Amino acid sequence: MDPSKLDRRNFLKKSSLATLFGLSGATEIKAAPLPLRPEPDGSVSREPVNCALIGFGQWGREIAATMARLPEANLVAVCDDYDVMLRRVQREVPDATTHTDYREVLDNPDIQAVLIATPTHLHRDIAQAALEAGKNVYCEAPMASTVEDAKAIAQAARAASDQIFQVGQLYRSNPQHRSVFQFIRSGALGRPTMARAQWHAKQSWRRASPSRERERSLNWRLDPDVSLGLIGEEGLHQLDVAFWILDALPVAVTGFGQIMLWNDGRQLPDTIQAVFEFPNGVHLLYDATLASSFDAAYELYFGSDSTVIFRENGKAWMFKEVDAPMLGWEVYARKDKFYKETGIALLANATKLDAQNQDPTADDPNVESPLWYALKDFMDNHAFGPYPPAADYQRGFEAVVVAVKAHEAITQNKKVAFDAAWFSLD
Repeated sequence: MDPSKLDRRNFLKKSSLATLFGLSGATEIKAAPLPLRPEPDGSVSREPVNCALIGFGQWGREIAATMARLPEANLVAVCDDYDVMLRRVQREVPDATTHTDYREVLDNPDIQAVLIATPTHLHRDIAQAALEAGKNVYCEAPMASTVEDAKAIAQAARAASDQIFQVGQLYRSNPQHRSVFQFIRSGALGRPTMARAQWHAKQSWRRASPSRERERSLNWRLDPDVSLGLIGEEGLHQLDVAFWILDALPVAVTGFGQIMLWNDGRQLPDTIQAVFEFPNGVHLLYDATLASSFDAAYELYFGSDSTVIFRENGKAWMFKEVDAPMLGWEVYARKDKFYKETGIALLANATKLDAQNQDPTADDPNVESPLWYALKDFMDNHAFGPYPPAADYQRGFEAVVVAVKAHEAITQNKKVAFDAAWFSLD
């Protein structure tokens, strides 16, 4: 992990921690001349990127809604194999053309970028075809549901070196995670000792439809033949943060999985636990459940000097040990009480005075979602790149390997040792 590769426009803008973190080692990215267009007031702006979205399910609709808030993105086509979804496209994205065959989209020379939001197990053919057609590709995470498919996609992306291939591992583009990553890299944790993460949401994952065929298609996440279950479809994003922060991939995983609530004939566990072992002796304890919403989602990184927590709303706090050295800036930072502990707020994109007045439980209206920042990165790369995305094909491939093997450990209640060769694309 080279921290210099984390530099992006507006990174740590107005941050109270900017002096601490420092970006003196950042590598300058020399941008190619941008396509510009005149505005009525005489100014100029970038030409938007003509994009096609493949898959208009729940997450595809979220992508479309997010793109509508990005002036750099122009959603001109949407593809879905379900005609009801296409009628919805006509209502929600009226300027976009609709298609049932994604190859029609790929044959259109005016479309510059393709965003893939289909079920995970359908990514491979679409991603390979889009890259072969010369398109820039944003592929949702997990990148694939098998190691073989993920490797094929990653190899195709590596071969298309003049094109952009970004995986939807959102937190690598999120300014809050980026700022705290630099903070942790500065050594503020002291010696890393252990990590913990969870995802809790009381929901069945089962969706109804008047058509049996459509219902089977909608419930692909419950299909043991194609789904990576909770660890892949939800946990992968939090695990990816751990790989990033701990600067290592796990060497082993022990898993446990049970059906604790939803006894509706499903075969995949609705509650899971996994223990990941890392080369430096650190262990990550991860659990996820569809049976309880208590305490939602978070990630904790424990160290000898301090502990850092990320909450699901993008906020983060540091809890210092009494014998930890002073860093200086924390004297002025906002302090929030957590039962018997006091957390020091770690905020990106905020001045010290702004930070003092924020409600720790409220969402900041000036902060966008991690998806918005990921899509913004993708569009910026189109204009200024191509350069390696923060979540590139290698990161996507590694995450799939870990998720596949962890899912195997969970469903079989066993330990799996990782072979370093599994992470190689050659």
